[in-house]
Amino acid sequence: MAQKGKKRKEIKRKLLHKYRLVILNESTFEEKISFKLSRLNVFITGTLFIIVLIGLTTLLIAFTPLREYIPGYSSTKLKKQATELTYRTDSLVNVLNYTNRYLDNIRMVLNGDIDNTKVNRDSLTKQFKLDPTTIDLTPIKEDSILRAEVALEDKYNLFEKNDAHVDLVLFPPLEGTLSQAYDADKKHYAVDVLAPKGTPVKSVADGTVIFAEWTTETGYVIIIEHSKGLLSVYKHNGSLNKSQGDLVASGEVIASVGNTGEFTTGPHLHFELWNEGNPVNPLDYIDFK
Repeated sequence: MAQKGKKRKEIKRKLLHKYRLVILNESTFEEKISFKLSRLNVFITGTLFIIVLIGLTTLLIAFTPLREYIPGYSSTKLKKQATELTYRTDSLVNVLNYTNRYLDNIRMVLNGDIDNTKVNRDSLTKQFKLDPTTIDLTPIKEDSILRAEVALEDKYNLFEKNDAHVDLVLFPPLEGTLSQAYDADKKHYAVDVLAPKGTPVKSVADGTVIFAEWTTETGYVIIIEHSKGLLSVYKHNGSLNKSQGDLVASGEVIASVGNTGEFTTGPHLHFELWNEGNPVNPLDYIDFK
């Protein structure tokens, strides 16, 4: 116990023992500055200095742009950009899912997987239905005359705009002999053009490929969506040069003449032209000779 007490006194004496730090002029040995020090106050002062230095460094890193240069930290600008990109990606995913569902519906219709007669449309529009008995639906004389005039104009002017008449020039998909003409009465909404197997088939106008697949009945089929609600359909192709989503220019090769599908009768192109969901006679707008 006595030895422990002596050691404590010795440690205390060393910690509190006074020293003088003197700064002298080397030439004249004149005393400039002197400090009274002890081991204890040197230790305390050094510890406080280190704590303050650590605190200042932390504040400097946390509240100044210097933190961007430290691994693990990212700038506010980058975080904002990442958030914006996340929202954009989510929007693009929604658009892509909608487009895929739209194209899947087209594919199922072409493959005959959907029976339109079995679709219960009433359940979809039930909440929006009105009672016809409560509404006077009798058209007035002026309305009937206007409807007749507009229907007559639209019948012979496929590419008419409300504010201007702009003709859309269509490029012949190929040149050949017509084996079967457009016949709406027989539900043949197309023209069949005979051509040697492998003859290039070209797009009739600028557009986007919305369908390019194999079907059992009509072989290789490609459908292109153009401006002004126009769709062009090319069936019984031997091969396809474009895929779904590709952009095509007027006159660009998109397929080749073939003899594919159960309904084919030899190498030819089965060509359809649709405007706003209604079939039109391609011979009214395209010369295949």
